[in-house]
Amino acid sequence: MAEVETQWMANPNRYDDETYNRCGKSGLILPKITLGLWQNFGGVDVYETQRAMIRRAFDRGVFHFDLANNYGPPPGSAEENFGKVLAQDLKRHRDELVISTKAGYRMWPGPFGEWGSRKYLISSLDQSLQRMGLDYVDIFYSHRVDPNTPLAETMGALDQIVRSGKALYVGISSYSPEMTRQAHAILKDLGTPCVIHQPSYSMVNRWVEEGLLDTLSELGMGCIAFSPLAQGLLTNKYLNGVPEESRAALEGSFQPGMLTEENLNRVRALNEIAKRRGQTLAQMAIAWVLRRPEVTSALIGARHVQQLDNSLDALNNLEFSAEELAEIDKYAGDAGVNLWQQSSDSQAPV
Repeated sequence: MAEVETQWMANPNRYDDETYNRCGKSGLILPKITLGLWQNFGGVDVYETQRAMIRRAFDRGVFHFDLANNYGPPPGSAEENFGKVLAQDLKRHRDELVISTKAGYRMWPGPFGEWGSRKYLISSLDQSLQRMGLDYVDIFYSHRVDPNTPLAETMGALDQIVRSGKALYVGISSYSPEMTRQAHAILKDLGTPCVIHQPSYSMVNRWVEEGLLDTLSELGMGCIAFSPLAQGLLTNKYLNGVPEESRAALEGSFQPGMLTEENLNRVRALNEIAKRRGQTLAQMAIAWVLRRPEVTSALIGARHVQQLDNSLDALNNLEFSAEELAEIDKYAGDAGVNLWQQSSDSQAPV
């Protein structure tokens, strides 16, 4: 006789620590740490490991799960897997969850398979909802600026999506400060506020400090920072060189020459600061991003439950002394542009 699976019950104390922030001046509230499904949640990955991470995150007060149409591999499979976990474990908690997805990168052949046209954005969201088994998402993003489609059309599509009930809030990702102002103004005129921006931000990738964070604060928008660990650079993974099984070695996440001995020595120096703080380097990197009042949430990934737990434990120590911040700047801040050379998929906008 086949064994019947016991129904999973969520931790009843998951909100006791109140580890969440208001998103700008909106009614949207996000956990200080969000679980992103960019890596390790695709069709090529072990489903039960994904399921365990999503359940563990929710048990620890993470109620925001961030996806995009192209997450996988193959593209779309992260949404399919997340939809499966929703159906199996989280369906009864839907009204507690913030689920986000995006469209902007290539998903199907032809001229309407990527970028920011009204046709692509609305078609893509319809497909995402079908993959996840949802009637709506909580946040829908324009994943990147389309240089050839009028911004008014892209923002008009976001407005139409909210009015159709397919998304509750809309946001943008990797837009420059000026493009952010323009997008915000268009949506404000349409009556659908742009509530959130998702840029890359880490100790070694600080482009958002050159105007974007000030812009978001002025406009009353929230900020969720992706790649706070610089795609694994700000972890203990590379302290002794480049492991054969690392993302840097296997996937080309970093530009050639990024993992020089000089740069690795900087990472080792940052690791020593973290050890003095009683944290892992990853925990300090997440806490460092969250030190900014403009940052609503830090968006992390994970390979397994233990790695997820390690990252979530960053919330145990979020305070920095002026001396610690100055020392971090010494090794990461002033050299950030030179130290962080991203792959083309995650570069800061121009």
